[in-house]
Amino acid sequence: MTVPGRRSSTFIRLLRSGFTDPTAASRLLEADALAAVRTDPVLLDALGATADPDLALLGLVRLAEAQTPEDLPLLLDTLVAAKPLRDRLLGVLGASEALADHLARHPRDWQALVTYEAADLHPGLAEFEAGLADAHDPVTLRVAYRRCLLSIAARDVCATIDVAQTAAELADLATATLRAALRIASAAAPQDAAACRLAVIAMGKCGGNELNYVSDVDVIFVGEAAPGTDEGKGIQAATRLASHLMRICSETTVEGTIWPVDANLRPEGRNGPLVRTLASHLAYYQRWAKTWEFQALLKARAVAGDPELGAQYIEAITPLVWQAAERENFVADVQKMRRRVVDNIPASQIDRELKLGPGGLRDVEFAVQLLQLVHGRSDTTLRSGTTLDALHALAAGGYVGRADAAQLHDAYRFLRTMEHRIQLYRLRRTHLVPEDEADLRRLGRSMGLRTEPVAGLNKAWRRHASVVRRLHEKLFYRPLLDAVAQLAPGETRLSPAAAGQRLEALGYADPASALRHLEALASGVSRKAAIQRTLLPVLLGWFADSADPDAGLLGFRKVSDALGKTPWYLRLLRDEGAAAENLARVLSAGRLAPDLLMRAPEAVALLGDPEGLQPRTPEALEQEVMAAVGRAESGEAAVAAARGVRRRELFRTAAADIIASYGTEENPAEKDCGALVDRVGDAVSELTAATVAGALRAAVRDHWGETLPTRFAVIGVGRFGGHELGYGSDADVLFVHDPREGVDEQEAAKAAQTVIAEMRRLLQLPTADPPLLIDADLRPEGRSGPLVRTLASYAAYYRRWSLTWESQALLRAEPVAGDADLGRTFIDLIDPLRYPVEGLGEDAVREIRRLKARMEAERLPRGADPTLHTKLGRGGLSDVEWTVQLLQMRHAWAEPGLRTTRTRQALAAAHAAGLIPTEEAQILDEAWVLATRVRNAVMLVRGRAGDTFPADARELAAVGRYLGYPEGRVGEMLDDYRRITRRARAVVDDLFYGA
Repeated sequence: MTVPGRRSSTFIRLLRSGFTDPTAASRLLEADALAAVRTDPVLLDALGATADPDLALLGLVRLAEAQTPEDLPLLLDTLVAAKPLRDRLLGVLGASEALADHLARHPRDWQALVTYEAADLHPGLAEFEAGLADAHDPVTLRVAYRRCLLSIAARDVCATIDVAQTAAELADLATATLRAALRIASAAAPQDAAACRLAVIAMGKCGGNELNYVSDVDVIFVGEAAPGTDEGKGIQAATRLASHLMRICSETTVEGTIWPVDANLRPEGRNGPLVRTLASHLAYYQRWAKTWEFQALLKARAVAGDPELGAQYIEAITPLVWQAAERENFVADVQKMRRRVVDNIPASQIDRELKLGPGGLRDVEFAVQLLQLVHGRSDTTLRSGTTLDALHALAAGGYVGRADAAQLHDAYRFLRTMEHRIQLYRLRRTHLVPEDEADLRRLGRSMGLRTEPVAGLNKAWRRHASVVRRLHEKLFYRPLLDAVAQLAPGETRLSPAAAGQRLEALGYADPASALRHLEALASGVSRKAAIQRTLLPVLLGWFADSADPDAGLLGFRKVSDALGKTPWYLRLLRDEGAAAENLARVLSAGRLAPDLLMRAPEAVALLGDPEGLQPRTPEALEQEVMAAVGRAESGEAAVAAARGVRRRELFRTAAADIIASYGTEENPAEKDCGALVDRVGDAVSELTAATVAGALRAAVRDHWGETLPTRFAVIGVGRFGGHELGYGSDADVLFVHDPREGVDEQEAAKAAQTVIAEMRRLLQLPTADPPLLIDADLRPEGRSGPLVRTLASYAAYYRRWSLTWESQALLRAEPVAGDADLGRTFIDLIDPLRYPVEGLGEDAVREIRRLKARMEAERLPRGADPTLHTKLGRGGLSDVEWTVQLLQMRHAWAEPGLRTTRTRQALAAAHAAGLIPTEEAQILDEAWVLATRVRNAVMLVRGRAGDTFPADARELAAVGRYLGYPEGRVGEMLDDYRRITRRARAVVDDLFYGA
């Protein structure tokens, strides 16, 4: 029976979900294939979130109807239950009619979107090659290519990857496809493959790792005869292979085509031979090539075929590319070429031309390439085939203003995203913005413009095109370029005299020493010195932005001396935009990070990897440490390896902390100081736990093999258990053991004692790595008590003798290494002590207050300023922690949120439970975070732990810079610290002492 109004409500809901034809959509939803999900609200909402809900629904119905009765439930169940798959599949169906057609023809290919592993999120060339590995002819290659393309499009429309990553993945897929096509061609003509060496050089957007969805793939072929083969016959064989490769990719089959392979950028263009030898290529370029050909070669990259031959080609032509700017009339030639491209656009299309029209993509690309060729001859940082990377390098080198570069960057990304979405719809090669309203609506929605997609798209497009046109004219036609292009190559480099003057202007404390470092780095004619000359002007500015530029420059010299001969070091600083600035920040921020780096300079590679500064997971750390311990032949070697991992990870943590605290030109300083403190505390604590676990494994293995006669666990307490360790913290622990069945208790105790002694010995052996001190003074009876106890002994002690302070110390107890079950049992044992039922009695509260007051009076070092001591001073760490711990011991029995070892979490839980007002909780949190950051800063700056601000003026200034205070604001920093901690002490007096 039809319920009155049902159709009307469905119609309205479809309209609100973004469907333009709700009537047709209603009919599609009634399709038998969607019977199981047609009423599911999740499906309708997901369809409404796509670029074109009508198109997405039609594609889904076609896909569902193409399924076998056995496969259809899997598709529908996964669609409803798995949001990643739902977003990916419907996103593609709503953006690409062509990929919907592919899925209808190959109904099982939707399963390529189900997996959501790390490699699936960011596949590289190897993954795409694997995806094409089974292709054995043009048809199967097209099917496999579309399947890979489907995964790229899904990540693209779901914004898992940005436009630059999409373009890079498309270039990787093209590379894999060229390799597969060459493999198929070689298999079809094995005699030809044996008679020659053939290398495929990608040009254009494929060579620059910035390919479109549908674009000609520009290539150049280089061939050589195989040993023992006549050169003429070898080149003929290579030509047949190259021709077959082009047909495999370009010809139309029952599965359509992939893309045209265009070899017209080769010497002499269409009139020249398809394949030449390397010598023939070089002879042509040295004698006959035109300016535009060198501009095209800027993006040349060997992608398929003989890798050695490809590398030889790139090595041979690279110097010719960067000498092109010295050619007569170079700039004028390039400008003429640009104008000729614009003049060839039909008048009816010029306003819709996204690529070649005024303010289009080509304007950005030509401007960037011209500046690269003019300045790249002496500045190798500019030698990138990728437009956005080159633009970033131009800005970093000062050849383009940073504001201009940022605007060009944003405009180029926007225009490339438009181009991608236009091509993705039907997988056709076009650069024209559509005129049809429905197409514009889909395009706008795919760009995230949902309210008024057509009007919003046109407005944003015109704005970006206007920016490009204005900046392009400013950059591209600057008369200055003619003058710079005529300079001798050496005249644009930094001279020692100029460096000395700049050092004085930048305020280096010892310009003479700094100049000697510079001369050592930049003098000479080696490639290393040439790259240093391009880096140093920028680095000097970054060093000068720190509190100790002299130390930064000295550190840079030491690192460069250690790594200068390794091929990747200077390349990293030159090509990875953030690496050089990150290194400058780290080297000039204090002693700890440079000291850690100099013990293993190769860790500088972490600074150029976007993921390099992210903390490792505890599982990954422990796995690496245990693997290193397992490979070592002795306990000493095992723990040396574990300490090496600890040193590298301490550097990673310190570097990330410094860079986030200072900020960079691209990323401002982290505003959330609490997050910074938490990251350091978690990272150092987890690293310490992994190191302790490694030392334990090594100690056990050396004396007992794999199994100790007693179960053994290490319990972290204090800052260790609270995940609040700083760079210079000791590891506070308790040791517990439980004899295995049948093992004598004395034997078990002796084994446990031996393990502890061996662990401590190994972790403190004199090496280049920082030692890890294990402190067990918080155990029952303190230093007078046994170092390790059985679980039963702990239970008996706590039942009869435990003091209030010992229960308080257990608030931050957490297993960190050893037998996990024993650790959990220990926690079960101590929970009633640290979270006593009904809370602490008044006598116990008074005892805690008395102990705190005594500690304040007796433990503060003589002569220390109580207003500036971070641990024991007024409103410092001790004040906040004891206040929070008192709240835990009084209320955790009733408030589960308080049962945490972490101070900030417990404070937040106390606030959530109404035990402390909002303002007072914020005051305590701010003071605790600030005091922790000061301690971390002191260790970073001085290289040794300290609980108060340094006395040395330069060290004090460095602490200030870490905390975000500009130069000359040290007094303000100290005043702020006193003010914040004074307010915290007032809260402590109220909450802790009950004043």
